[in-house]
Amino acid sequence: MKIKWGLYVLLSLALAGAAACSKESDGGAGMPGESPQRSQPAGGPTGPGSNVGASEGASPEGSGNESDDPGDSSARANVKLTPVFQGVNLDRPTAIESRGDRLYVTEQEGRIVALRAAEADKGGKTEAVLDLTDRVYSKGTEQGLLGLAFDPQYEVNGFIYVNYTTRTNTEIARYRLLMEEETASGGGKDEKVLLTFKQPYANHNGGQLAFGPDGYLYIGTGDGGSSGDPQGNGQNKQSLLGKVLRIDVSKAEGDKAYAIPADNPFAKGGGAKEIYAYGLRNPWRFSFDAATGELWAADVGQNKFEEIDKIVNGGNYGWNLKEADRCYKPASGCEAEASKADVIDPIWSYGREEGQSITGGYVYRGAAITGLAGWYVYGDYGSGKIWALQEEAGGKYHNELLLQSELNITTFGRDEQGELYLTSAEGGLYRLDSR
Repeated sequence: MKIKWGLYVLLSLALAGAAACSKESDGGAGMPGESPQRSQPAGGPTGPGSNVGASEGASPEGSGNESDDPGDSSARANVKLTPVFQGVNLDRPTAIESRGDRLYVTEQEGRIVALRAAEADKGGKTEAVLDLTDRVYSKGTEQGLLGLAFDPQYEVNGFIYVNYTTRTNTEIARYRLLMEEETASGGGKDEKVLLTFKQPYANHNGGQLAFGPDGYLYIGTGDGGSSGDPQGNGQNKQSLLGKVLRIDVSKAEGDKAYAIPADNPFAKGGGAKEIYAYGLRNPWRFSFDAATGELWAADVGQNKFEEIDKIVNGGNYGWNLKEADRCYKPASGCEAEASKADVIDPIWSYGREEGQSITGGYVYRGAAITGLAGWYVYGDYGSGKIWALQEEAGGKYHNELLLQSELNITTFGRDEQGELYLTSAEGGLYRLDSR
């Protein structure tokens, strides 16, 4: 499948970050809104579902990772991409969630559609369940309806939560999706905005929503955009930008439509109470390991490195003092300041020769793919590569190339059985299967 760059550039650098940083002299991929220059594997395109059987080789220079020579592994050899719901064309898909026998996909312009999992290999059709196009602003390539999460008590209360942009703000809102009907109650007019904050620029809006094993809602926010975090939001503990936020949506507190978890790092002062972790640039996608509860986040880089972080309560992940594990501002000599700020370096990073915009995925806990259990599966929007990362003894990490998909990967999702799906910018939906 050929990449159609002009068709859709959402996350062409929000997902991307690289292009928005193009004003810099050391490797930007173009002006904001342009797609990154797509890299090709040696030997030319291999197409979706093809398996690149070679090792990725040593880590990119400057990444600080252990070698990712795969050695003798079953994970790499047993994966393929299967197109599903063929005949269904999604309109600029941004997120996938599942509930019961259905997959729910958000479209950038403001719609949520559902597909029945049982029809995945039979074609299927989309069912529109919520239309927010009257309030979602999606003109910018990184704006629109960006995230969806189901309340832990959804079967009881019917609540869903969305993350979308207006012309100037990010809105975190709640709706009631009636389970006995196909559409939201009130046709989407029963909106309850829980949290809103201004976006100084059109790019770097984050977008992820997910409930953790603690029952709290986690929210990914970008640094506010432009290039290089000019407002210093990543390290600003009073700003909600450049963060992972955590709120308790099960109750209201004071003048807020939510409560602050008592163990949030700044719940008693010193920073915005909603903050869970900070120092992030554009955490487009994060996810919880269904077995361990660990929070894995893929943070889109500036113009040199993409990174993966394990997010912990109160963690500072360095932006814009650092990009991945290298100094950014200042360009050198940041080590003392980073140590003083307790910066946590990424567990994995890669350079521009491997990709231009990381798309975070999930730790695989399904049963269909032999040898992949416990591996974090993720991809790159620019290069189309899909990798798996696993922690080994001693805290080292082992990375393997699973596939060269030849797709602009916008998001990953998982079904109720733990099997993984992804969408492409062109509107295709795919499932990772055993070969």
